[in-house]
Amino acid sequence: MKKIVVIVALFSLFACSDKEVKLPQAELSVMKDIEDHSPIYMFFDLKDKKDTIVEVNKKNSISSTNWVFNIDKRLPLKLVIPEVIKLQDKKKGSSHAKEGSINVFTYSDSIAKNLAFFPFTDVQFKMDKDFSKLFIKKNAQQYMNYHNFTVNFKKDNVIIVDGFEVGRKEFVAFIKEFSDFSTDGKLVLLHLNFDKELTYGDYIKNKLLAWQATNKKVELSSFEFIYDANQLPPM
Repeated sequence: MKKIVVIVALFSLFACSDKEVKLPQAELSVMKDIEDHSPIYMFFDLKDKKDTIVEVNKKNSISSTNWVFNIDKRLPLKLVIPEVIKLQDKKKGSSHAKEGSINVFTYSDSIAKNLAFFPFTDVQFKMDKDFSKLFIKKNAQQYMNYHNFTVNFKKDNVIIVDGFEVGRKEFVAFIKEFSDFSTDGKLVLLHLNFDKELTYGDYIKNKLLAWQATNKKVELSSFEFIYDANQLPPM
């Protein structure tokens, strides 16, 4: 397994190849420690100085360990998530996969000055034409006992919750207030949708915002939708 060198002041990671991964930054830690892990790197590169490409280093992705995904914050989701899906499938299909092992995304906690981790082991990604509102409608029986919120993180960093624009600073309070007074005892599920043109840095920032809204009455759905705005039908 490769050693991760953390340069907190630069909010970057360096693989043994000396290639740099610029990490997303946040002001909280979901997890601070992880043991028995294999690092996976996704580097930002420019082809012919104009087209963004992702270079994936997964040589030491040992299936029996926890996988730590170190992804450059500048990479767009449209390049990142297909690679994440491939690696998820690889681990699930391995006969050496260890029960209880997890997958996490890394980012920098700029307040605590430490490397932080966001688990996503059970997340199932849906791409391009899929959107949570359509998915819930197709699977209505599965979701009838929940109060379902469709949360759309658009590429202009506008947040739409069930058709209403909600400011970043008001988001957590908005979800909490609704779950406290308007759900008739039903568990609230937040169904997260991300425009595929968003950067990975924006993705982590938005996931953390949604995570901050969770409590015993509010959970994140295990499905995430990375959509292509040009492929969605009118809604």
